[in-house]
Amino acid sequence: MTSRHQVKAVTVGFLGGLLVGAVFWSAQIRRSRRDLFSNRSWRRLAALAYLSGQPGLDTARILADYVRWERHPDLRRRGERVLRRMQLHLD
Repeated sequence: MTSRHQVKAVTVGFLGGLLVGAVFWSAQIRRSRRDLFSNRSWRRLAALAYLSGQPGLDTARILADYVRWERHPDLRRRGERVLRRMQLHLD
């Protein structure tokens, strides 16, 4: 294999990896947002944990909706803490 073919193969592999990663990330965000409003409190807690590591304006908006929706005091407080940290990160 020539050097030129190797560069093309590496480039295609890199771009393919980026595409697969973007698709996976998008699916994970959708799943976490859905689980944030689950009937099961452990799923909501797991979604909060995941979303806390995904700073962004869209995530902050969904967390604000969640905090208004959540009725369990401990989970609401956890959501408020995550939202505050996210807002500080975005400022």
